[in-house]
Amino acid sequence: MALLRRGGLGWVFVLPFVVMFVVFYLGPLLAGLGMSFTDMRSTDVADPLAVDLVGVENYLRLAGDEAMRKAALNTAIFVVTGLPLTIGLGLAAAVALNSGIARLPAAFFRLGYYLPHITSIIGVAVAWKFLLEPEAGLVNRLLELVGLPGPAWLQEQATALPAIIVMTAWRSFGFDMVVFLAALQGIPRELYEAGEVDGAGRWARFRSITLPQLRPVILFCTVYSSVGFVQFLEEPLIMTGGGPLNSTLSASLAIFKQFGVGNYGYAGAAASVLFMVIIALAVLQLRIGRAR
Repeated sequence: MALLRRGGLGWVFVLPFVVMFVVFYLGPLLAGLGMSFTDMRSTDVADPLAVDLVGVENYLRLAGDEAMRKAALNTAIFVVTGLPLTIGLGLAAAVALNSGIARLPAAFFRLGYYLPHITSIIGVAVAWKFLLEPEAGLVNRLLELVGLPGPAWLQEQATALPAIIVMTAWRSFGFDMVVFLAALQGIPRELYEAGEVDGAGRWARFRSITLPQLRPVILFCTVYSSVGFVQFLEEPLIMTGGGPLNSTLSASLAIFKQFGVGNYGYAGAAASVLFMVIIALAVLQLRIGRAR
């Protein structure tokens, strides 16, 4: 009886979260999955009887949609290049701060590196859009000072996606840095002292002591960042609109545009596929990390 009472008290505390989860997460998720098997459009909202079941037709249409394939490729490139860049920058910054390389207080750099991560992505994207302007942008102005021509970063297919990747890595690595720094401070100093006694240099100690100790944290940052990177939306939406010629169109932005034009059934199918990809990616990373 006492156990039941304790369990009931626990449900009282978690009930607000459960209600919020069902209303704002699980409900829309199931609604989108249901729409994916219909031909529902924005014009059908006033007349639900006009909606017809189409089975897997929307999913088959995805395979032949050139824009969706391009969006999937852009998203894959974004994750494959942006993820290691972000984690690498975060780890490098954490190691530098932990070793005391910086002369200024570490708190100053922790705040400076972490601040972009908690700043509104809309504000960051707008600021970078101005920085990358071909004529008035600060980046090209600095390149002119050293005699280098500056391209139209966000207007050329070859540079638009890389520019967004660099911006996202700059904004995101501060989170990884804070997590890595906390983990580094938890590594026993005795391990490094033993390595020094054995004659191991700085790089050998980093490879043989630091990296193995950070493996669970690296796994966490990889899963956390990859889930966010797969869903990147605001960056191309604000900076390029998906252009030029869909070179920065992401999967989330393509889904957003389909919802915008009222293709609810088709957009629901694309969103469901993206959700399954995210789940599969997270499970795969966790299994690989645990096996190692």
